[in-house]
Amino acid sequence: MYCFYKLIFIYVLFSLSTVTHADVFKWVDQSGQKHFSDQAPLNITSENIEIAELVTYTSAKVVENDIDENETANEDKTKPKKYRRKKVVMYSAAWCGVCTKAKKYFKMKRIPYKEYDIDKSKKGKSDFKKLKARGIPVILVGKKRLNGFSVDKFVSIYGS
Repeated sequence: MYCFYKLIFIYVLFSLSTVTHADVFKWVDQSGQKHFSDQAPLNITSENIEIAELVTYTSAKVVENDIDENETANEDKTKPKKYRRKKVVMYSAAWCGVCTKAKKYFKMKRIPYKEYDIDKSKKGKSDFKKLKARGIPVILVGKKRLNGFSVDKFVSIYGS
């Protein structure tokens, strides 16, 4: 039940059309559970986060990839071109429902992908900043970048 209220709190924060800047603190309790609050907890180390700058996409948009193609190119040049798989890289977060939808799709279609959590991975945080991304998921396929996720938009850049 507590998780439900936390999700409502996060949803309300992200859905406000006029957002005023407020301090939001993130911390992990002794059992490893993440918490978010507008007040820093006592006797626990917390991180002040900016949530107005990070959103999950509700619609997908394909744009050119801003990261060096050598980091994302993973084609096997020994196979005929029609059998080569494109490398898929996704920047996500554990709390992101759209990211979960993308991961389920990749699993169902047996599409290999590399995932970087922007909250937990140093590379994920770094690349997310390099990409100047403002929301998650960000999915890279070769030189193409998909902000958000929809099956149709993903198929348009990955193929069937």
